[in-house]
Amino acid sequence: METPRSPDTQDSPQVPSAEPPTPRLNQTRTGIKPRALPDPAADLADAGLYFNRELSHLQFNVRVLEQALDEAHPLLDRLRFLLIFSSNLDEFFEIRVAGLKRQILLGDDATGADGRSPRSVLAEIARVAHAQVARQYRILNEVLIPALEARRLRFRRRGDWSEEQRAWVRDTFENEIMPVLSPIGLDPSHPFPRLVNKSLNFIVQLEGRDAFGREGGLAILPAPRSLPRVIALPGALCEAGFSEYVFLSSMIHAHAEEVFPGMTVRGCYQFRLTRNADLSVDPEEVSDLASALRGELLSRRYGSGVRLEVADNCPDELAEFLLRQFQLEEADLFRVNGPVNLTRMLSVLGDVERPELLHRPFTPGLPKSLRKADSVLAAIADGDILLHHPFHSFSPVEEMLAEAARDPDVLAIKQTLYRTGADSPIVNALVEAAGNGKEVTVVIELRARFDEADNLALASRLQEAGAIVIYGVMAYKTHAKMMHIVRRERGRLRYYAHLGTGNYHSRTARLYTDYSLLTADPVLCADVHKVFQQLSGMGRARHIEQLLHAPFTLHEGLVARIDREAEHARQGKRAHLIVKCNALTEPKLIQALYRASRAGVECDLIIRGMCCLRPGIPGISENIRVRSIIGRFLEHTRVFHFHNDGQPETWCSSADFMARNMFHRVEIGFPLLDRKLAARVRKDLETYLVDNCQSWLLRSDGLYVKQQPGAAAPISAQETLLYAYANRA
Repeated sequence: METPRSPDTQDSPQVPSAEPPTPRLNQTRTGIKPRALPDPAADLADAGLYFNRELSHLQFNVRVLEQALDEAHPLLDRLRFLLIFSSNLDEFFEIRVAGLKRQILLGDDATGADGRSPRSVLAEIARVAHAQVARQYRILNEVLIPALEARRLRFRRRGDWSEEQRAWVRDTFENEIMPVLSPIGLDPSHPFPRLVNKSLNFIVQLEGRDAFGREGGLAILPAPRSLPRVIALPGALCEAGFSEYVFLSSMIHAHAEEVFPGMTVRGCYQFRLTRNADLSVDPEEVSDLASALRGELLSRRYGSGVRLEVADNCPDELAEFLLRQFQLEEADLFRVNGPVNLTRMLSVLGDVERPELLHRPFTPGLPKSLRKADSVLAAIADGDILLHHPFHSFSPVEEMLAEAARDPDVLAIKQTLYRTGADSPIVNALVEAAGNGKEVTVVIELRARFDEADNLALASRLQEAGAIVIYGVMAYKTHAKMMHIVRRERGRLRYYAHLGTGNYHSRTARLYTDYSLLTADPVLCADVHKVFQQLSGMGRARHIEQLLHAPFTLHEGLVARIDREAEHARQGKRAHLIVKCNALTEPKLIQALYRASRAGVECDLIIRGMCCLRPGIPGISENIRVRSIIGRFLEHTRVFHFHNDGQPETWCSSADFMARNMFHRVEIGFPLLDRKLAARVRKDLETYLVDNCQSWLLRSDGLYVKQQPGAAAPISAQETLLYAYANRA
């Protein structure tokens, strides 16, 4: 095999040589109810060795909420974290809680590796979620809103409106809101309406007789989905130097009687229903995946109810009435002290011009090999290039494709797309390439959750441009991030490839940490070509030289490398591995890590979200340390490093350590063959391992303990990488 040349010495962060700090008892903690430690001689399949996946997922969201209290973040970024918690919790109920409820409904009592029944998990979720939602609103009302007002950003409640503001609200209601309201009185000819998932609604108590002589009772008033939920007051109505906002819910509430003329409104209470939003497409029953998904997307808006949020002053009888309508139980009811749809407050962050309340902006950097390069492809031909987003710019990936689209010597382009926008630079380049007569093949995963509609539109646009669009393999989501370019050079064909840990999406590349490998290595590129052929055609799996490939070789390749590290430890050699990914739930991989720990391998796991492995158990996992990094950027890189008796291997991947990634998706793991690039990634990993500002250490009892610098110098991995690779404003 040809050894790739090193491009140049790319910048790497300077990491203090410090041990990870020891957690103190008074540090911030989040966790579920602790369970007794298993016997050290327990079988590795023993339920006591595993945390529950859903509860671990919920605890990740709690760690996100904790960021709203972290004064290291600017105020608006703290508000953003609080609102992201709402968005994450919505999806958790739409998918995870909905799945548990369906399992119970079907009488399926099957337990996971942790041995918990679906009912016990659901009960624990209710306990944690109720406590954290109540805490979220306390943080909003008692901490963030007062702090923002002190910085001249105010959210006006109805009781605080001035006379001028009341007049403006009245005019706005009559001219902008009232014309699009559709109240629904409840009587035998007007049954309870079918309400859209997560929509804002009001239940209204009425007294009197209407124009038809009907006695007052109850009415449902849906808030128009076309209207913003938070509305800026005109500057002339704001206190000098202030930016001020009112809630749509307050405006509707204040003028509810105008919606029901001649009636007396005895009560008006906001509520919101969260529904099951998981899509169900049976591969054996579908002949056209795109058509089947279009039908399923409509049903997502009206799935079975899983959670009801109501204003905390809603009378018990009305809350119980709503629970009966949606066939929900008391545990599914969340009473909240504020707007029921907090996620929609995110619009304020894009509206208000208050940069001092946000993280300082930065300009993503570029590796040296690209700073003066006239051609991205030519720079790649000189040696592999590794980008670490968002610290490095995502633009070289877009430029690589745009250059290929215009280059007359480029013959073919193949690409996978999982989450992207129909009008993104990546898609524009693919459309241009197809228009320029190149063979363009795009594997689009239509079933990327909550991006299905965008991906259907994307597929249509590419097909109209003349690209070949493939929806992958029906029973396996295509989650691999790959681009393959074929170019004629000096009478021969040469391949170029991009392999990544994240999606082809320029916006999320500014928010998520991911790696991008740009390579012209002939063996790696040939492997990528084989994977694309396998996706688009039919036939048995071809031999792949360098890549690990799910659902075929990735799982067994990772287990083999963990076991190899264990064998080195048993031989008395130094043995160490580092795994960084978003989730660790697959039992066989967890068992391999337990075997490695028992053999004496030092295992450092950086798991952002779900972690079912239980660290620190004497005789089983005492050599395993698990930490979660939560910070300004969403940690998304998947990196696996093995010491391998002094011949280290460093891999990046599109896959997490989950069963779905290993067995039910098309994924790739790719080695970093350039030693300097691999060393740089190892240095990045070491930076995360000494983080004492944004790191949470998982204990054997399930508690996550926030690390604190104490007397040591504060080390933030994300800030360290930002200063190393990017340009701060």
